[in-house]
Amino acid sequence: MSETLSLTRIDADLLNSLMETVSTFGATGDGGVDRPALTDAHQAARDWFRSVLEALGYTVLVDEIGNLFGRIDLAGPDAPLVMIGSHLDSQPKGGRFDGAYGVIAALAAIETWRREAAETGIPPSCNYVIADWMNEEGARFQPSLLGSSVFAGQVDLDWALARCDRDGLSVEEELIRTGYKGTDPAPRPDVYLEIHIEGDDKMETAGARIAPFCRHWGALKVRIEVTGEQNHTGPTPMEDRKDAVLGAAYIIAEVKRLADIAEDTIFTSVARVDISPNSPNIVPGKAVLFCELRAPEPAMLEWSEESLRAALPDLAAQASVEAEIVSVDRRPAGKFDARLVRLTERIADDFQLPRMQLDTIGGHDAVAVNAILPAIVVAVPSVGGVIHRNDEYTSPEDLAAGGDVLVDMIRRIDAAKGDLDRAAGANS
Repeated sequence: MSETLSLTRIDADLLNSLMETVSTFGATGDGGVDRPALTDAHQAARDWFRSVLEALGYTVLVDEIGNLFGRIDLAGPDAPLVMIGSHLDSQPKGGRFDGAYGVIAALAAIETWRREAAETGIPPSCNYVIADWMNEEGARFQPSLLGSSVFAGQVDLDWALARCDRDGLSVEEELIRTGYKGTDPAPRPDVYLEIHIEGDDKMETAGARIAPFCRHWGALKVRIEVTGEQNHTGPTPMEDRKDAVLGAAYIIAEVKRLADIAEDTIFTSVARVDISPNSPNIVPGKAVLFCELRAPEPAMLEWSEESLRAALPDLAAQASVEAEIVSVDRRPAGKFDARLVRLTERIADDFQLPRMQLDTIGGHDAVAVNAILPAIVVAVPSVGGVIHRNDEYTSPEDLAAGGDVLVDMIRRIDAAKGDLDRAAGANS
């Protein structure tokens, strides 16, 4: 049998206090937050969190893409390094738990573990670092997972710095403006843990309180430009119009049709359309569509992209416009580390927390990090399955339960000196 470790509950008062404070930055007054990456509200949240880290004795590092790290060395310089985190940026008029919970829980869990180690006199075997990834949401700058993707070597730094928002402001310009264009080398951990709200109602429906994500779906972020001809909406004869938005509408309907054909095996959306010149009196000359195709299997993603490409010429012709795919950002499907899944389940059982396994369809920074080292996302329930909305909510009890699991993951990994097989009880 593997060694027995007593259970320690997270400092729930610290967790709740920090969550209340971080939720004031960009607060919308209706329970939500509006804190897209590198806005003033995002900067204020990061400045506050940075000050908390420094006051608690963490070394704060900021790398060239603006990822913020708080490192605390509790063991020797050659000890394993455990990274825990998520992100403080939000969607426009989004919820206060998505991302922020993972960052705040990381700090509360490490502080709980530090206190216990000091009280027991047992020296830690690992060092720890908290990650606040830059631009996870991809709301202001595309693609999403930008900071973690640069960290994982999946995206070129210069390319990422050159990404621009709707106003033409680049990531680099806004990093400099907000004070987060760093020069520190990013820490290189041995394992990455992330805790997150589910963002669906599967856990709530099943009565589960903890769910390790076992797989992450792949995604294609497809940008399509539809080009028509600007003209007056009054005198221009209907048969002479080259309406870019009409062409966009046909394409949007086709994107939805793909999901209907492959029900439950592909999710699709067109959640943003930029229209030019966007006047009610002008036949629009251009529309840019931001499409998403998500699936658990590479073959399904390939089919959806091929089908969309093949359909574009006829769809555009129906509106007498032209349509072109101008970029595709690709995120491969994959599996999270099986040892971390097993460890999560063992701890949930020890706490007598009902559990289930899930896939994650949405992206998380752990998806990018998972490409280069063992990683996992652990979910707690979302009331009503709501996410990316002001009424996104997870109860304090479930937030604390997720924190309990996170603390015990830290303790078991530390007791195993970073050996995940041993921590997960592979030989028990």
